Amino acid sequence: MKIWTCLGLCLMVAFSACQSANNAESAENHVDSVGKEVAPEDAPVMKFDKEIFDFGTITIGDQVTHEFKFTNAGESPLIITNATATCGCTVPEYPTHPIKPGESGIIKVVFDSQGKLGVQDKVVTITSNANPTVSSLHVVGEIKAKKD
Repeated sequence: MKIWTCLGLCLMVAFSACQSANNAESAENHVDSVGKEVAPEDAPVMKFDKEIFDFGTITIGDQVTHEFKFTNAGESPLIITNATATCGCTVPEYPTHPIKPGESGIIKVVFDSQGKLGVQDKVVTITSNANPTVSSLHVVGEIKAKKD
């Protein structure tokens, strides 16, 4: 029985390693706005003015909105495929149309502090066809309780 358990574990580890290698390879593939593969040196590049927004100190229940400005500093159109946050209290909005080389765009992030106290660091993860394919933005600050 032990040999089958050991064999099963070995196969799972080997399969996981193959999957990780395939994911790493596909992360390097960049596709333009019509689905054509683009060499990494010609891929779009997201350049943010600032990747961290510090909202300072706010009172619990306050909402904070910030617009992260970026420019496509690459050689082909930039396509954002997803933007997710670390929790439901942070909601990102991103352009759904291709951003041409040299053009700019905005990722709007709304943070709702309801139910949060203390120091916060909310991460927004942007997935695109850029090089690199994943970018991170941070909304940070401190939330204080309401004074009676």
